[in-house]
Amino acid sequence: MTASSPRGPLTDGPRDPEHDPRASWALEPDYVGRLTGRVVATPGAQPTHEVRSPLDEAPLAHVPQSTPQDVERALARARRVQEAWSRTSVAERSRMMLRFHDLVLDRQDEITELVCLESGKARKDAFLEVAHVAMTARYYARTSASHLATRRVPGMFPGLTRVDVNRIPKGVVGIISPWNYPFTLALCDGLPALMAGNAVVAKPDSQTTLTALLGAQLLEEAGFPADLWQVVAGQGAEVGTPLIAGIDYLCFTGSTATGKVIAQQCAERLIGCSLELGGKNPMLVLRDAPVERAAEGAVRGAFSNSGQLCISMERMYVADQVYDRFVDRFVARTQALALGASTDWEVDMGTLISARQLEAVTAHVEDAVAKGARVLTGGKARPDLGPYYYEPTVLEGVTPDMACFGTETFGPVVSLYRFHDEADAVARANQGSYGLNASVYTSDGTRGRELARQLKAGTVNVNEPYGAAFGTLAAPMGGMRESGLGRRQGQEGILRYTETQSVGTQRGLPIRPPAGMSEEAYAKMMTVSLRLLNKLGRA
Repeated sequence: MTASSPRGPLTDGPRDPEHDPRASWALEPDYVGRLTGRVVATPGAQPTHEVRSPLDEAPLAHVPQSTPQDVERALARARRVQEAWSRTSVAERSRMMLRFHDLVLDRQDEITELVCLESGKARKDAFLEVAHVAMTARYYARTSASHLATRRVPGMFPGLTRVDVNRIPKGVVGIISPWNYPFTLALCDGLPALMAGNAVVAKPDSQTTLTALLGAQLLEEAGFPADLWQVVAGQGAEVGTPLIAGIDYLCFTGSTATGKVIAQQCAERLIGCSLELGGKNPMLVLRDAPVERAAEGAVRGAFSNSGQLCISMERMYVADQVYDRFVDRFVARTQALALGASTDWEVDMGTLISARQLEAVTAHVEDAVAKGARVLTGGKARPDLGPYYYEPTVLEGVTPDMACFGTETFGPVVSLYRFHDEADAVARANQGSYGLNASVYTSDGTRGRELARQLKAGTVNVNEPYGAAFGTLAAPMGGMRESGLGRRQGQEGILRYTETQSVGTQRGLPIRPPAGMSEEAYAKMMTVSLRLLNKLGRA
């Protein structure tokens, strides 16, 4: 499938392929200027960064780069606006968030187009980002009041001691987001931070800065104060380090290696952080699994967003009893995918995002094949479809000496393994140091949930690759082991951005011996009281 003309007001139409065969898309200069003007950057202080579309390498924008001084300026502005924002009622914050929800849905064509141009993903995958951001906004708009409400707990002396537990905003939250889900991951972690009363300074990946800037613009259009959400741009070493040096909490999504470095930087300042990192996610197809449904889920789990999804499936363990039938259906469904680098709805799988990503995927497959793995389908780059395009690939016979066995590929490559014993399958699924997501296919949902408790993964989906858990905003999402720290979504997703404050109010007698009572007598009286409270079943 070849690229077609883009739609929507942000593009000026396809270029003439006879004069410039590389460049099929372009963004209107005024549109680019409005977005890039939101970057906190000193004009001319640093060279701009050129963003090219992975669809065809067409230049999209030159993004100003922030200096460390620009980051400090953004942080200072964020602190000023956060003081007033923290005094804004949760009800008013919710009203703005619901306006943002509607704006995202109203502007979905613009958002999906820009996501496709910057990331190269299929349009249907880009729309899922729109949906997820809207769902996140609505969830926290509707639930933040209860999540953040002051909670009263039993006091030390019933009737005499009152204790209230408050949730106080951290202050300024830093968001460092990756390129693979440029709208979702640039925004969804920061929305609960705003609802909790914080300001946000965000540093998106250099490849997908425009999408993040559009999100910041929509927030301001929805009524959020200027400077409450600011965007800095640049490389991590130059911009990320001063950002971490000045914030009160950090949320990072990216590689495990980078996450470890960031965790050390946060530890030096004794600030909290949440880290969603790498994964080598397993799918278990049990002997009673509905084969057709499992094959459909396997295709989505492995090849959505060209496999550039932290919770995608890269290892599939299939019971002997259904292995051959499953493989036949999985391979057939994979071969039926509509491939292409395009913004059209008809494309099932888009392109990889960069030459670097293409090299990494190619190296994994070539290494596996050289050491004896078999390619059941795919297995090669497709420059005829796009400069970084790689076919959806299914491997069999992958062994521990191959790079793709235990190392995250982060591309459209999946390995198949037979198993006979379910306990062995669980043990193999738990191999390695990751623990982000897992999937179990079975006709017995109860059995699937029982196996889920044995899997070392922060989310497990039964009869679904990832959507059931990730799409449920009330459910926390995050990794175990080297797949990360902390959780996004649900109550944990907003409370991470708050400090817990306990306020104790003592009525009547002070907590000390009454006048004239010795410390020894007071200790005996306390002992009697403690025994009585225990008999009464009090905590």
